[in-house]
Amino acid sequence: MNAPIYIIEEKRLRRNLRLIADVARQADVEIILAFKAFALWKTFPVFREYISSTTASSLSEARLALEEFGAKAHTYSPAYTDNEIDQIVACSSHLTFNSLSQYNRFHERVRGRASIGLRVNPEYSEVGTLLYNPCAPGTRFGVTSDKLPDVLPADIEGFHCHCHCESGADVLERTLVYIDEKFAKWFPQLRWLNLGGGHLMTRKDYDIPLLVNLLNGLHKRYPWLKIILEPGSAFAWQTGPLVSHVVDIVEDKGIRTAILDVSFTCHMPDCLEMPYMPEVRGAEVVDHSTSGSVYRLGGNSCLSGDFMGAWRFDHELQVGEEVIFEDMIHYTTVKTCMFNGIGHPAIGMLHEDGSLEILRRFTYEDYRDRMD
Repeated sequence: MNAPIYIIEEKRLRRNLRLIADVARQADVEIILAFKAFALWKTFPVFREYISSTTASSLSEARLALEEFGAKAHTYSPAYTDNEIDQIVACSSHLTFNSLSQYNRFHERVRGRASIGLRVNPEYSEVGTLLYNPCAPGTRFGVTSDKLPDVLPADIEGFHCHCHCESGADVLERTLVYIDEKFAKWFPQLRWLNLGGGHLMTRKDYDIPLLVNLLNGLHKRYPWLKIILEPGSAFAWQTGPLVSHVVDIVEDKGIRTAILDVSFTCHMPDCLEMPYMPEVRGAEVVDHSTSGSVYRLGGNSCLSGDFMGAWRFDHELQVGEEVIFEDMIHYTTVKTCMFNGIGHPAIGMLHEDGSLEILRRFTYEDYRDRMD
């Protein structure tokens, strides 16, 4: 029986990168990779053919930008700490503070070393799931307009505004109304505006012409501002699956569960957190009352809720056969864990010539050393 593996497909990755680079050119903006969604650094040589910068939210991500991507990061964190701030600045070209108190505490250690920004909250977001809504009431992200001084400190050069999640250009259009209304009076004091992530421009139904028009409209209104976008999902959207295998089939109260050699909680956590139903190759989502070859898919951890379902296959599943979860690269490979010491899927890259390169295999030592 083969072991589970995430497979990133170079052909699909390059398709996304070409589209993103074309948008950046048409709209005269900088589009950078957010590590929080994708950080498979062995693929960075491919990315470097299309983009020149990345965004980080921690010291480790900032180091990854400098040491593996080869360029300093645009860095934002909800809170910097005294023992890490200097190391982070050394790895950053831009550094955004989440609050005025963080700015007041650390800006003198950043000034002259990185371009300083401030995260702002437009108090508007169309993200329906509160877990992912950065503008929900009581949010810990960003400064609202009523808390800003009329004249910004001289070393604040940019605003960072992130309030999307896998959103379309129409959402950006509506959001820009609020950004303009609440923050435009400070734009003459700034050099750049970062519109954050969540712009899912590589999705098939995304309105690219509208996005380009909106960004060009920003240039016309504020020609001195450099516009930055930092999507994560868009880069690795639909670039590859997680291949798993059936290891057992059990039944209780009329529900059949195919137990796999992967885990939702360990290897596909967004499926339980978001939650969303992943697409399974060769199967359709149904309910358990549907007739036919219907299975709940269960992970191999001891968490009782490590399952999803149900799916109907066109045949009866057998121990040893593959179950393939589509689109499992973005926001998945970065969020996995080793709960229960379960064997972690390998990571591979399917090259355009059809060859499969194993980028990483995980071993007992990887689990052991995390507990050291």
